[in-house]
Amino acid sequence: MRVTVIGSGYVGLVSGACFADFGHHVTCVDTDASKIERLKNGEIPIFEPGLGHLVESNVKEGRLTFTTALKEAGAAAEAIFIAVGTPARRGDGFADLDYVYQAARDIAAVIDGFTVIVNKSTVPVGTGDEVETIMRAANPDADFAVVSNPEFLREGAAISDFKHPDRIVIGTDDARAEAVMKELYRPLFLNETPIVFTTRRSSELIKYAANAFLATKITFINEMADLCEKAGANVQAVARGIGLDKRIGAKFLHAGPGYGGSCFPKDTLALVRTAHEAGAPATIVEAVVAANTKRKSSMADKVLSAAKGSVEGKTIAVLGVSFKPNTDDMRDAPALDIISSLQKKGAKVRAYDPEAMDEAKPLLPGVNWCEDAYDCAKNASVLVIITEWDQFRALDLNALGNAMADKTIVDLRNIYDPAEVRALGFDYTSIGRA
Repeated sequence: MRVTVIGSGYVGLVSGACFADFGHHVTCVDTDASKIERLKNGEIPIFEPGLGHLVESNVKEGRLTFTTALKEAGAAAEAIFIAVGTPARRGDGFADLDYVYQAARDIAAVIDGFTVIVNKSTVPVGTGDEVETIMRAANPDADFAVVSNPEFLREGAAISDFKHPDRIVIGTDDARAEAVMKELYRPLFLNETPIVFTTRRSSELIKYAANAFLATKITFINEMADLCEKAGANVQAVARGIGLDKRIGAKFLHAGPGYGGSCFPKDTLALVRTAHEAGAPATIVEAVVAANTKRKSSMADKVLSAAKGSVEGKTIAVLGVSFKPNTDDMRDAPALDIISSLQKKGAKVRAYDPEAMDEAKPLLPGVNWCEDAYDCAKNASVLVIITEWDQFRALDLNALGNAMADKTIVDLRNIYDPAEVRALGFDYTSIGRA
């Protein structure tokens, strides 16, 4: 099939490359000419394991191309995916749909023959209706169907998630569109992947509900971690004990400094706003948003406590700034709040991240960026682990301690055993382990 993907960011590029790997002919369209030029030259603008090879191989086979011109790509396409950003609006937290609506206008001007318009962007309930209205007004004679097909891609594991998903959700009541979507995802149908066909509005809400529920699990275990510290319990034992219950499940029960990234923060805010407008307030999700905001800001207090009450004039080493490992995404990363708070309290911050430093530098002025973990630890009074990159799990702690001014570690991801670290002479603080 001939597929056009509008937006060559995280979702658009991964989806386009994977569809091409399924055997479809995919054109990725973006208004950012420099990004398109980089992609044509084989440069991948985001860090995602395996994506570079996937793009390169499908470009070589002639199934994947990049352009800034929608006209030809849109006219030839049987399906056009909208995969543009929907950031949280300043002030009210609602999803900013300007890019989605502009894409709808642009598509209406170029489609030729029956075309399925697939909304891959994360959008509030009813957005598909508005996209259809915009397109009908712009081109009353156009033959198309608007479909909701939310993405459930984890950064750092996106290709695996696309090719081996837990489920595919498709929102449409148009039989022709359903047939096109089945053909697009035919390899997954053959693998008996669960396909949820539902209404467009239900599909849109499934995405928000899923992210809000996962964010709730994270926030719940973080609150249990605080209780464990006060009560003398171990949050890792608590998480395992409840996670073995099949009704609960073990995933997203890892205590830490709070959730971040491109999805959970903006999607929970958008769901709260949507629920208020619908007259059905989502009070649990509201509490999750408030608790997570407080969580991130409170992590600096752990560092302050470990530094004997003051970081004024002290060097603080930070390992990991991306919101999670295996990505360079800095959107709403806990490190942003933690480092900024420490700087305001007078700390001199040194930091290292395997992939995210280029993204982080303009967001964190005044930070001294380092070559590796050991360089980062030089003369530090406290070393803080914020992101659980694998390379941080097997550090030479003796070498680390020798480089530091004071052997103090604040482990916000619980990647080390407290007894083992303390046996090496460190003052060690972790999350939810008394």
